[in-house]
Amino acid sequence: MRILLVVYNNDSYIHHFPLGLGYIASAALNAGHDVDIYNQDVHHYPDSHLTEYLDENEYDVVGLGIIAGYYQYKKLIGISNAINESKNRPFYVLGGHGPSPEPEFFIKLTQANAIVIGEGEITFVELLEALSKRSALSRVKGIAYKSGQEVIINERRPLIQDIDSIPFPAYHLFPMQYYRLLRQPNCKRTDFVVSMLSGRGCPFKCNFCYRMDKGHRPRSSENIIEEIKFLQKDYAVTYIYFADELLMSSVNRTINICESFINANLNIRWGCNGRLNYASRDVIKLMKQAGCVFINYGIESMDDKVLRNMNKKLTSKQIIRGIENTMAEGISPGFNIIFGNFGDNKEVLQKNIDFLLKYDDCAQMRTIRPVTPYPGSELYYKALEMGLLKDCADFYDNKHQNSDLLAVNFTELEDSEFYEALLNANKILMVNYYNKKLNESLNIAENLYRDKNAAFRGFRAV
Repeated sequence: MRILLVVYNNDSYIHHFPLGLGYIASAALNAGHDVDIYNQDVHHYPDSHLTEYLDENEYDVVGLGIIAGYYQYKKLIGISNAINESKNRPFYVLGGHGPSPEPEFFIKLTQANAIVIGEGEITFVELLEALSKRSALSRVKGIAYKSGQEVIINERRPLIQDIDSIPFPAYHLFPMQYYRLLRQPNCKRTDFVVSMLSGRGCPFKCNFCYRMDKGHRPRSSENIIEEIKFLQKDYAVTYIYFADELLMSSVNRTINICESFINANLNIRWGCNGRLNYASRDVIKLMKQAGCVFINYGIESMDDKVLRNMNKKLTSKQIIRGIENTMAEGISPGFNIIFGNFGDNKEVLQKNIDFLLKYDDCAQMRTIRPVTPYPGSELYYKALEMGLLKDCADFYDNKHQNSDLLAVNFTELEDSEFYEALLNANKILMVNYYNKKLNESLNIAENLYRDKNAAFRGFRAV
């Protein structure tokens, strides 16, 4: 069959490599199908261009993956309309974290013929086989599909346990010269950067997380190293960003990965998502030795009661100790804090501000965002139970208008109080960030003119 996979444009200057579609493309290719990639992201095509493209080129199936977010939701509607308006409309398959928790709603919204629920490599290939043989879709586990006016939701497919068995993404189908220009914290100007997965899932169950799949399935260090060497050889990649939920899923796993990187003499710089309760001085030191230059931490709150309410399995003491260990070893930490969970108030917000003012190294601009109860998360179902949301349509069409605005207020503050408190907090953080950047620039100027720094390369932004 002839397949077109659509990479949507999110208005970024340089987009992340679309890992989900890369894996789907690889699975379809290995099953003997022809796969093309439509790069709306690279070319910033308007949605109407996709209609014209489909009018001029015949495909059996068009596929799109989407995550749960207000912007992605609006893009989904526009792209779906473009597909549905084409004269040669293919069989339309939708997948990703966005539609998986509420497939019936998304089929009715987009008029997609089928939705792949959860992990897609095996499911998508079996769906293609069913379509090519014109066999019943009811036999394909892990999909929802349209049958007349009815939406049928099949039995969920078990997760792939041996994820080393999954082929690498089909990098050769994508414009890697574009994707490798991605910038990440503490990468050099000359670095070529690509995102990768070190595993799938997470052993923790935070109440705001919309991940449906249970547990954590790590890749072996050997499998990860093999892919890194491939990216180094074929695309001259010098920096890997591990974009999965949690590379630091345990102390032992983190040590194993780092020792494997060192023994393989990879000479690669990398960043990842980490856990502060595993960020001991020895672990961080080893990560630094293995090439780690950035660890993105989900802190979420500096109040122990709020941390318990969100089932974070962290304490404020662990957070502070982990951040201090990370910074002491010269690795830059990413600070993620959200506000608006059960128990949050102005006093808690002040704790968060004080923490960031003390520790944030301003490697990135960090603001505090409202918590959002995405469909699939525990908070989403709690909001439905409390009558704060009516349904999925209410969330997307009425409540979730922007990631920096309230979708649901779980605090005792009035909405106006909430926004005023968040405005004041982020004003303080922005002033702190720009003051630090101003001082850095002034120090560079002093070093240039007073110490005659001949290595200086100009005040221009990167």
